[in-house]
Amino acid sequence: MTGYLQNFDLTNGVNILRLICGLFFIPHIVGKFTEPATLNFFKAAKFNPPATWMYIAGAIETVLTIGLVFGIYTPYVAAVAAFHLLVAGVATHKVTGKWIWVIGGIEYCVFWMLSCVALALLTWPK
Repeated sequence: MTGYLQNFDLTNGVNILRLICGLFFIPHIVGKFTEPATLNFFKAAKFNPPATWMYIAGAIETVLTIGLVFGIYTPYVAAVAAFHLLVAGVATHKVTGKWIWVIGGIEYCVFWMLSCVALALLTWPK
């Protein structure tokens, strides 16, 4: 396989990890524009002005999704994604104080962040 098609070879575990890390941002992007509770989260986390930060986060996540899904500068985009998820995890902990993701905790952010760290390490230029 040559060119960009190799980025979608699902027999390559790195591609699967990259796609997962990127595609999981899509519900977060959609939620920023469709779920009113998202703005309340940004208020509770003390991002000021909250709407501006919510849209900035959505824009960052859109760029991260494109970079990860299409394999553009993967190690660098994965590192930025890990940092973005670290910020999201810290903000979530600040608001909820919980670990388990199904009750609003940071477990999901931490797992996803570490997946992005692993992807960055696996693809970092040698």
